[in-house]
Amino acid sequence: MKRLAWAAILLGGAAMAQAPAPAPQALPTIDRNVLHAQVLLDRHGFTVGVIDGRDSPAFAKALRGFQSARDLPVTGKLDPATVRALNPNMRPATVTLALSDRALAGPYTNPIPKDYADQAKLTVIGYRSPLEKLAEMFHTTPATLVALNSRETMLSPGTRVVFPNVLPASRSYADTWSPEYRQTLANLNVDANQQQADRVVVDKSEGWLRAYAGDRILAQFPATMGSSHDPLPIGKWTIQGVAPNPDWQYNPAILRHADKSDSKEIVPPGPNNPVGVVWIDLSKEHYGIHGTPEPENIGKTESNGCIRLTNWDAARLSLMVKPGTPAIFQP
Repeated sequence: MKRLAWAAILLGGAAMAQAPAPAPQALPTIDRNVLHAQVLLDRHGFTVGVIDGRDSPAFAKALRGFQSARDLPVTGKLDPATVRALNPNMRPATVTLALSDRALAGPYTNPIPKDYADQAKLTVIGYRSPLEKLAEMFHTTPATLVALNSRETMLSPGTRVVFPNVLPASRSYADTWSPEYRQTLANLNVDANQQQADRVVVDKSEGWLRAYAGDRILAQFPATMGSSHDPLPIGKWTIQGVAPNPDWQYNPAILRHADKSDSKEIVPPGPNNPVGVVWIDLSKEHYGIHGTPEPENIGKTESNGCIRLTNWDAARLSLMVKPGTPAIFQP
């Protein structure tokens, strides 16, 4: 029954075929040159957050990071020198794949309760739909997938679907990770071949997290960090460890906007858990670098002081750091 139901979901609206269809929303306009550059930036480790084919501030920020790392003029523009360094021949912008049962498999959680006490009663906080899962797998948004395909594209086994080409070169993850986390990394198309960072730098004014090896910038990810009420803890900290597929404790005593009369709750793991698919623990108590259930909001909203990345960027970073790696937070 579940397979028949999900097979009836369209890329355009995540609505059951048997139910009244919602009014169609305007699809985003995709600049194919920008989309290709975003895919290549993702490959090089200088991500825009969600790949959407838009010439946006996030795209300019990723370009500036890549240009800095390659000793190019820092223009924030897709100029000829940057295009050459990105190497467009390295891979095409998109890839067409036939959907498999595995790609469409759940578990799914829809609706996700708003109350943490109700979330705590669940066993997993999964994706809401196959569409949301596929968007995360390919580092993009549901709307972008619709625009790359059509509203009539059926999410069913065997259907050929166009995706941003973020397929990894390797999924040979270290055996030190659990089988469950190795599957999470594979689902998010995180390449197993990651260079090791000797420090992580978070820049509040620039809105990015960078991984360094000596003077070399290995990667740059857009980040959400702190607010006026819960500011980023400026200073030098240390990564204590990595918790893959974590649960999350709702503790109203340490959350400024929580109702202090609420009880503590343990929200189960899953990609839509409040901290996403991974928690990178810091020596600053209660603070960490983690994923998010809302990748489109990275860099646009505030957090409770922690550093929030897209799930795929946080998972990628988890392969680049280890206990003892310095984490420097600067204004």
